[in-house]
Amino acid sequence: MRTGFFWDERCFWHSGGNYALTLPVGGLVQPTMGGLPENPETKRRLVNLMRVTGMDRHLAMRGAEPASEAELARVHPLSYLSEFKALSDTGGGEIGLRTPFGQGGYEIAALSAGLARDALVAVLRGEVENAYALSRPPGHHCLPEFPNGFCLLANIAIAIESALDQGLAGRIAVVDWDVHHGNGTEAIFYDRAEVLTISLHQERNYPLDTGDAEDRGAGAGLGANMNIPLPPGTGHRGYLQAIDRLVLPALEAFEPDAIIVACGFDASAVDPLSRMLASAETFRAMTQRLRAAAEDLCDGRLVLVHEGGYSEVYVPFCGHAVLEALSDAPVAAPDPLAETVAARQPGPRHDRMVEGLISDLEEVFRRR
Repeated sequence: MRTGFFWDERCFWHSGGNYALTLPVGGLVQPTMGGLPENPETKRRLVNLMRVTGMDRHLAMRGAEPASEAELARVHPLSYLSEFKALSDTGGGEIGLRTPFGQGGYEIAALSAGLARDALVAVLRGEVENAYALSRPPGHHCLPEFPNGFCLLANIAIAIESALDQGLAGRIAVVDWDVHHGNGTEAIFYDRAEVLTISLHQERNYPLDTGDAEDRGAGAGLGANMNIPLPPGTGHRGYLQAIDRLVLPALEAFEPDAIIVACGFDASAVDPLSRMLASAETFRAMTQRLRAAAEDLCDGRLVLVHEGGYSEVYVPFCGHAVLEALSDAPVAAPDPLAETVAARQPGPRHDRMVEGLISDLEEVFRRR
């Protein structure tokens, strides 16, 4: 089977704190049934949909061992890991910004990182052609010492450092299409030349103070960081323009040994934390383009690692579309919101505005 799918039921058991959407409950903030939008149902329902359609029978379904302390310490200082582990062992708590966890949260986060690591290693060793890691909790916001945005460990960075340490790759590209800026991955590799980090995100969504196009890296990493801030309502056509005109040329110039996608589905038209109007077809088309790029540049070595996406109903269909594009499996899960989302796509005036923005970004990236 050409596509690996790395997951573990225990990742769905990660628990958050007493929140209503992203606000701590208390005062005038009334509790909600769902708590944090980062909840297990978006991921569990994706697995359920795969079982119902039969997609799981066309994938190499695998688990993973948790990332070890030594692997985590390549990215996170031992002081942070010790604090996280101590809280985890004594009932849980919260570190950083909006990163609550329950008892055993440390082990679950290490398992989430292990899924990303094993997906990348399996692809680099040729065990599978490409892979998807259903990691939870997510990781692309986590800084070495400051977890934030629901992210407790930097899953993709931990996977990359493990692959580099084993000599399985020399140059790796990260394409982050989660709707929020991949500030953690950016910070970890900001002065590194061997890792290209590209983030497409809704401008000034989260974090509010990162993700500018002018932030291109530093030192040896100057030019190896790209931020593509997109306006609300970018839509299907705008995302594909950004991929075709900005992302693919950057990948071709970098010539990576593998491509990793920080695969958030929170740019969808019905996500509660964004306003970007992407559809399941958008995620399918972006996957097809990156798969073709990987085949041209690095023998098809493509790994997708699950990040955000907070619509319990829609994320499974977006994820299924991505897996269809990765695997060529002869099964489908038709998008039940396709007609509605298509009707909400931006008009010609907005498309021209996005085209102008992309032209401006091309100029920014040409300068460095």
